[in-house]
Amino acid sequence: MLATVAQWLVLATIIGAIVGTGTSLFLHGLFVTTGRSAGIPLWLQMMLLPAGGLLNGLLLHYGYRANPTGLKDSIFAAVNTQAGRMPFRTILIKPVAAIITLASGGSAGKEGPCSHIGASLASAIGKALRLNTELRLRIVACGVSAGFASVFGTPIAGAIYGVEVLAIGRIRHDFLFPAIVAGVASYHVSILWGVPYQYYQFPALPILSEVLFLKTALLGVICGIAALVFVELVYRAAGLSIYLRTRFRVWPPLMPLGGGVVLALLILIIPTDYLGLSLPLMDRALAGEPMPYLGFLWKSLLVAITIGSGFYGGIVTPQFVIGAVAGSAFAPLLGMDPMLGAAVGLSSVVAAASNTPIAAVLMGVELFGGSVGTLYIAGAAIAAYLMIGHRSIYPEQRLAYAKSSWMRIRPETAVETEKAKLAYGLLRWWGRRHKRSKTR
Repeated sequence: MLATVAQWLVLATIIGAIVGTGTSLFLHGLFVTTGRSAGIPLWLQMMLLPAGGLLNGLLLHYGYRANPTGLKDSIFAAVNTQAGRMPFRTILIKPVAAIITLASGGSAGKEGPCSHIGASLASAIGKALRLNTELRLRIVACGVSAGFASVFGTPIAGAIYGVEVLAIGRIRHDFLFPAIVAGVASYHVSILWGVPYQYYQFPALPILSEVLFLKTALLGVICGIAALVFVELVYRAAGLSIYLRTRFRVWPPLMPLGGGVVLALLILIIPTDYLGLSLPLMDRALAGEPMPYLGFLWKSLLVAITIGSGFYGGIVTPQFVIGAVAGSAFAPLLGMDPMLGAAVGLSSVVAAASNTPIAAVLMGVELFGGSVGTLYIAGAAIAAYLMIGHRSIYPEQRLAYAKSSWMRIRPETAVETEKAKLAYGLLRWWGRRHKRSKTR
């Protein structure tokens, strides 16, 4: 076992350093382009959105013709069905598309391209070293975790997220050590490359009591519902886009162009704060500023139209924003401080929408400090995770175990193809009760 530890200390550190360098280059390119488009006049923003949609559509439509392998560039496909293989020739398509999306004002995140870069580089290294299938799977998991750790600035939570997100209800423990080593290495390499990270300090926290714990759990329930709304909007927008494209035989690159037009019209009534990454909006929520009750809905709607129409971008950063805004808005209704509510909401929506409660709690520890992450966030994150049921922002995420003994699923099926059903025992109990009520 010592040899195994030594093997992964060397191999995962190399993977983390390479991935950290790749993601850092992407992030610096993103910062430059989004910085130049920040604060532009409304009329120019309304022109950039359709233009960015068209460029996205053209890049994604023609770029993937350079992939002769037929492999999907999806981390879920790489681990679940492709034996750790990813197409390498198309590695730059998603990062460039994400930069176009965010620079033009599309509402999305920055972590998707980083996990993609990590998985693609790791897969290429695994192929170059001629590793067997099992080792290649672990290498790809290392790359994904390193990508998440680099973009979040949370080396442990990011690493765990990259493993936990692969399946609902199961964590591959044999992936954990390589993933954490790669995540820590990637994080430190990104710091050396000058990638900035932001952490949040709370000036004073209320003493944790049973009442306050119940309040945080209730806020987690609310944020779980907000996460469900977000997921459903993304699914419905994508379904509508597919329907319109097939019904009217629309050329695929024109779909994100149409999405850009819709976004341009919506920002006539929705503040432009909800475009792009919306990180300033999240920062204001975490600083305790009042947030509108429908703020999470506006962000969810803009992200759904952006991603659903065919723009490319990450889907985790929007969860941060949606959670912080929802938590800040609804916390005062429960007698909680909005600042604490924003922190609880951020972790809760990530736990629910991504089905990663452990990573979400650890993220709270690394972003807000140990006492906030463990005492105030843990219960809320688990409650939100349960509230969303067996839905996920990732359609390809696998179902390993049902979240409740009252539900049954087919293990190892994708979320998009499986619908959880009531357990047989619950149905029998309900049937017996129904018969008794008829005989009375």
